Amino acid sequence: MAGVTKDQVLEQLKTVTGPDFNSNIVELGLVSDIFIAAGKVFFSITVPAERAQELEPLRAAAERVVKNMPDVTGAVVALTAEKKGGPTSDDAPPKATPSPRPAQRPAPAGAVPPPRVPAQGAPAQGASAQGASASPAHSHGHAAAPVKAGVPGVGAIIAVASGKGGVGKSTTAVNLALGLQANGHRVGILDADIYGPSMPRLLGLHGKPEVISGRVLKPMEGYGLKVMSIGFLVDEETPMIWRGPMVMSALTQMLREVQWGDLDVLVVDMPPGTGDAQLTMAQQVPLAGAVIVSTPQDLALIDARKGLNMFKKVDVPLLGIVENMSYFIAPDTGARYDIFGHGGARKEAERLGVPFLGEVPLVMEIRETSDSGKPVVVSNPDGPQAKAYRDIAARVWDQLAAARGGRSAPAIVFE
Repeated sequence: MAGVTKDQVLEQLKTVTGPDFNSNIVELGLVSDIFIAAGKVFFSITVPAERAQELEPLRAAAERVVKNMPDVTGAVVALTAEKKGGPTSDDAPPKATPSPRPAQRPAPAGAVPPPRVPAQGAPAQGASAQGASASPAHSHGHAAAPVKAGVPGVGAIIAVASGKGGVGKSTTAVNLALGLQANGHRVGILDADIYGPSMPRLLGLHGKPEVISGRVLKPMEGYGLKVMSIGFLVDEETPMIWRGPMVMSALTQMLREVQWGDLDVLVVDMPPGTGDAQLTMAQQVPLAGAVIVSTPQDLALIDARKGLNMFKKVDVPLLGIVENMSYFIAPDTGARYDIFGHGGARKEAERLGVPFLGEVPLVMEIRETSDSGKPVVVSNPDGPQAKAYRDIAARVWDQLAAARGGRSAPAIVFE
């Protein structure tokens, strides 16, 4: 069976009336490129940023008609306010158009709708409107930064980031999370790397998260960690050909529409680099601090500085730097080799006035346990590598406590 096509989806979307009631969302040019993978349909609808909340019924109607199509197994529809992706002609909906009221057709009996993706730039359902930011990329022009709504039940959210890929960021993130847990804390981990999710493999997890109440996801669990990743929702070999607004909508859903429960800390494995997705994530998520992962060589440190500067610009406290692949221990002789140099991250931390959290050696055990889905902190908890991660986790926790400085948690208003 060939499955559903983009043209078929567009024809179905022509039944959804546009915001001005004069035409449908397809003819108004509001529908983005459509991506279809394994029967799941992904697209966004461009609307004025200030009308994102009132146009939620429009998004729901579009999602409903697509999901009810034959051969469609799921639909993810986002509202976006990206001007360059929206209509550029006179048929764009004016700001003063009446509020649309699409017919509220009930879902078929027994149908379970997919989790709702919050509108880009609008707060998730149940969060205060204070957490909204219509255009994070331009927030520097405002007199005051918007208040970032917290996540109910989560004490603190910390980001693990790197200026470039290939430095072992995800391996560090998962072992840091397990190290925090081993030190007695309740921990979850969010895999925010949409294009290259690693947590399913690193934690040996398979299957899909359970849907609760039609839109809230129950996180997967691995070694006591609560885990969410796009890798649970899309096949491992499916390429994620998404633009920025779709990425941010998915990240917002995985953060705010997941039943995390009570956690002391949620570790976010950030995408590598310092692009739009990373910057917007740093601006919209109430991060209590950030950990930068680097290797010792100068090139990696140059990129690490970019990550540090990104968090500084959005006023996220820097918890410190981890030097990964700090040195190599030969498995046959035990001899040490400084393949990438040594001590570069420590010197950089001292130069920038940032805490140095510790160094992790390049050893076969860390690579092998990561590939097998049994990270070294749980597979060999008494070994020197596990101790290194636990020590780093202890320093991160101390820095987190110092960064928070006794500040009260952000107020969360439920509508």
